[in-house]
Amino acid sequence: MLEHKKPSKLKKYINTSVNDIDDELILRQCQLSKEQIQQFYQFNVQPILDWLNQDNHHLISYYDPAYPEQLKQINNAPLFLFIIGDPLLLATAQLAMVGSRQFTDYGAQWARYFAAELAINGLTITSGLALGIDAISHRGALDVKGKTIAVLGSGLNHIAPKTNYYLARDILANQGAIISEFLPNIQARSEYYPRRNRIISGLSLGTFVVEASPNSGSLITARYALEQNRDVFALPGEIDHLNSGGSHWLIKQGAYLVTKPSDILEHYTNHLNWLKKQTQLYATSSLLHNDILAVINHHAMPIDIIADKTGQTVTDVAIKLVELELEGLVKTVSGGYIKNGALAIDN
Repeated sequence: MLEHKKPSKLKKYINTSVNDIDDELILRQCQLSKEQIQQFYQFNVQPILDWLNQDNHHLISYYDPAYPEQLKQINNAPLFLFIIGDPLLLATAQLAMVGSRQFTDYGAQWARYFAAELAINGLTITSGLALGIDAISHRGALDVKGKTIAVLGSGLNHIAPKTNYYLARDILANQGAIISEFLPNIQARSEYYPRRNRIISGLSLGTFVVEASPNSGSLITARYALEQNRDVFALPGEIDHLNSGGSHWLIKQGAYLVTKPSDILEHYTNHLNWLKKQTQLYATSSLLHNDILAVINHHAMPIDIIADKTGQTVTDVAIKLVELELEGLVKTVSGGYIKNGALAIDN
């Protein structure tokens, strides 16, 4: 197990009983920002030591060799990171995946698909454990036994939202990690989420916005990514749906338009030797024939149009449509095929 040491310049002062030491001078000499110095004074050491005595609990400081280099490059990087799970995961190549809490079927199916494909090809999926696209992205990585990191806007003793407790448990069971800059007993607050978002983008090579309305908090993460000189990717959506407005705005501002996983994977490698050209058939019905589901909506679409949009033969499309209909994902109506209600997403 990785052992984490306190930063050498602070180690002998953190528990000192000497009264004539100029604490602020020492902290300034450690080149800490004003915000980081304020964080330092929030610490009550004993509860933290009690927390660290629990299995698989870690604390990494800004000056620790294990502190992730990607995060160290941003302004106002957190002074400490509390971690449950594998701390080595923070040094891996990560992609942030974020999106709306009020997701659509379209956003859900593609978030899970992209997260699975990117994770199986070696990227760690980093997100915020929020309801909606965040949770679905974590699940997509777990579907293929890939790695995923959840960044919280609360202390690690308070998984937020509580409904994602089992998702957090599954992340840890799959050798993932849950992290926070907040003291373990801090409750989630709305003003903490932008702070969390800067860590999500700061840890990652780029941020992929799957689905976002014009007022989505996901755009805050994208803005942080731009400020941190990181890449921003966006998935286009239906032009008449509010949940696509934020994503389309990002694309207009210069975000990379993404239509397939290799759009992102190719961006981070000069060749595709490490890109696994494989198609996985998942047990989850929500991932069955995503190419077909992506073009079908709640308006009747003839089979020849579906074939044309997906670049497949009518025969191949007909076979897939039968399988989808048997799964209850599409149904036949006058004029063609439509989606049959909401997809079953386990988030």
